[in-house]
Amino acid sequence: MRDNPALLTLPVAVGGRADQRGVVATCNYEARRFGVHSAMATAQAQQRCPGLIVLPPAMEKYRIASRQILAIYRDYTDLVEPLSLDEAYLDVSDATQCKGSATLIAQEIRARIKETVGITASAGIASNKFVAKIASDWNKPDGLFLVRPHEIDAFVAVLPVKKLFGVGKVTAAKLNKLGAQTCGDLRSWTEHELERHFGRFGLRLHQLCRGIDTRPVCSSQERKSVSVEETYTPDVPDLGACLRLLPDLFDSLQARIKRAGAERHVQKLYVKLRFADFQQTTVECVGSAPQLARFEALLETGYQRGRQPVRLLGCGVRLGEAAQAGQLSLFDNEMAV
Repeated sequence: MRDNPALLTLPVAVGGRADQRGVVATCNYEARRFGVHSAMATAQAQQRCPGLIVLPPAMEKYRIASRQILAIYRDYTDLVEPLSLDEAYLDVSDATQCKGSATLIAQEIRARIKETVGITASAGIASNKFVAKIASDWNKPDGLFLVRPHEIDAFVAVLPVKKLFGVGKVTAAKLNKLGAQTCGDLRSWTEHELERHFGRFGLRLHQLCRGIDTRPVCSSQERKSVSVEETYTPDVPDLGACLRLLPDLFDSLQARIKRAGAERHVQKLYVKLRFADFQQTTVECVGSAPQLARFEALLETGYQRGRQPVRLLGCGVRLGEAAQAGQLSLFDNEMAV
C-alpha cells in the first residue's frame, strides 16, 4: 500500500495463492472488515471478501524495512526484544532522550518510522510488557496509548480474559464456561482454584488478571530449533514421492543451519508430516550431524503412521541449551511498538 497508493482504499492481503493451499500472512483493515485475518486459508479469505487483492510476499522489502525500524528502536535503548518484523518491546527506563519520558520517546519513534520507512506505527506505554502490548493495540493503526501505573488495575479489570497473555481460544472458552468473562471476574478466584483448573498456568493467570507481569525485556534469546517445511499441491501421493522431495528440503535446512551458526549445537533431528486428512506427526532422534540418510529413515517411520497422501513435509533440528546465537533473525525462524 505504501508503494502503490491505488491500493489504499481496497481490501489487500499478503499470502499464498488459493490454488496452492496458500494462507494469509497479513491483511489491511479494509480486508479485516470482511472477517479476513492472518493464518486464514486464502481460498476462505476470498470467499469472505470476493474483491480481495492477494499479493505475494516481498521478503527483501520486509528485510529492509525491519532493519530500518529496529535501528530506530536501538537509538533509544539497547533493551529491544523483537516480536515480529516491526513489533518489539523497548525498555526505556534508563533512556536519556526526550527528557527520559517514555511517552515522548514513543511519539518520536513513531514520527521517525513514518519519515524513514513511510508507514504508520502504534505504541503502547506501560510499566510492564503485558499492559504495554495490550495498549499498543488500543488505537491502531496509527495511535498511542498510555497506561500509568495507578491506572493499570482499572484498565486490566475490564479486559476480556482472551486478552491475557497465553490464553488461546480453548482456554478462553473454558474460562468463559466457568463464569469468567473479564479479568475482573477472574480476580474472585484464588490461586489454588486457578491452579486446580489450569495447572501451573493458573498461577500466571492469577497475576495477569491483576496486571502483574514481571518478565524483563530480553534483547537476546536462545534459539531452540531450525527447520524448513513445504506444503504441496497436489498432495504427495506416496512414500517414494516424499523421499524424492526430501533432498531439496535437506539442502535448504543445511543452508539455514549454516546461516544461523548452529552447526555445533545440533542435538536432535526430526521430520514432520501432515497427511491429507490434516493429521500431523513428528518423528525425531538424537543426533549431532544432520545426514540425509537419517532424515530418510525418520520419514519412513513417520509415513507408516498415516500411510496416505502427504500435504506438508518438513525437516529440522533441535538445539541444545548452549545454542546461544545472540539476537534471533526474524527471517530465519518460524517464530511494544
